[in-house]
Order: sequence, then C-alpha cells, then structure tokens
Amino acid sequence: MMIWRTGGRSCRRRKNIEEEVAFFLEALNASQDAQRRTMLDLGSGGGSNAFLFKEHFDMTLVDLAPKMLDVSRTLNPECEHIVGDMRSLRLNRQFDVVFVHDAIDYMLTEEALREAIETAFVHCTPGGVALFVPDAIRDTFEESSDHGGRDGDGRGLRYMEWSFDPDDSDTTYTTHYVFMLREGSTEHVEHDEHMGGLFDRADWLRLLAETGFKTQTFVDPYEREIFLATRP
Repeated sequence: MMIWRTGGRSCRRRKNIEEEVAFFLEALNASQDAQRRTMLDLGSGGGSNAFLFKEHFDMTLVDLAPKMLDVSRTLNPECEHIVGDMRSLRLNRQFDVVFVHDAIDYMLTEEALREAIETAFVHCTPGGVALFVPDAIRDTFEESSDHGGRDGDGRGLRYMEWSFDPDDSDTTYTTHYVFMLREGSTEHVEHDEHMGGLFDRADWLRLLAETGFKTQTFVDPYEREIFLATRP
C-alpha cells in the first residue's frame, strides 16, 4: 500500500469540480500502465464530473435516479446513460476505469460497501483501476460546518451545512442543510438531512483486498482520503 500526501490538513477548501477532476486525472495517469479509453461512472448524478472526463474517456454513466440521468443527458448527450444500483449492477462488460465519486457515501453498512466494491471489480478490465472518492473516513473525520449565500435582483439565499457523527459506534454520520430564501418581502426556510457511510481506513483496505484489488491511498487537495484500486 502506498500513501500519497498532498500537503497539510490544517484547513478545508470549498470544492471546485475542475480542480477535482484534474487531480483525479493526474492520479490515474500516475498509475497508468497502458492507454485507458473507457470509464464507468457509478453514481454519476447530474453528470458534472463526466462533462470533464469525457474529453479523456468514452463514458458510461450509471445512477439510481432517472431524473439525475435526465439532467446529465442535457450535459452529456454523447454518453451512454443507464439506470442502475451500484450494489447490484451487472453490465457483462468491462472498463479501463471505474469511477465512484461521493455517491459511495450512500453505502451505509459494510455489506453495502462490499457490494459496491464488488460491482467495481467485476466491471474492471485486468490491469484496470477503480477510483473511490468517499467524502470521509472514520480515521480522519472531524465535525465541520460551512455557510454562505448570495443576493440577486430582489431575492437572496443563505445556507448552512453542518456535518457531525452523533454515534461513533455505527458506520454513519449526518449532514444537515438549512436554506433561508428571500424574495421581495417574503422569506422561508428549508431543511434537509443526509446520512453518509463512515468506515475505518482498515475496513476499506480489507474489503478492497478481499474483493481482489491491490490498493494505493492518497489525500487530495480537499483532505479526502481516496482509494485507487487496481485489478490484477
């Protein structure tokens, strides 16, 4: 196992998609033994990552939510889109790269995480790689918050995001989002709550190894520990 570190962990920075994808491409190129041309994007969401990746790969995008894929089709009409669950998907074909961004956070149990890793493995060509990008692992998880907003013509928005782990004996953490919206003299507040999976580094590495992957880990510019797994 190799651990790449990109710098100190003293602060968190707001994510920039272009910077993220550039870093992922650098990691893939550093691990590359042969030219890689195809990518399976599991949990592709609205397709913002694919919009940048498609310059480098022939993309197949998979998401559980048909409406998210509808959004992606407007951005990426040339890409293949498939409704599917990363825990059980079987396309009976293989790809040079399998990419799993923060949708992996919806794996809330070890069994669900194992199933997603197995899906990545069976869709990887021999010598291919899978890149897993969880938002957090338990070893380095810290409570955090963020806030911001902007104003427009006669309207404005303010938001707060707060992530914390209410029970360190399980494999989840919680993020709350609060939005205050103002239009003219009218205001209202929206609240949303998300639960994400939170696993030890050792558990990640064990599950990847048991599936058959050989894994490197590294820390990206946003202080996330990322798993780059090669199928022998």
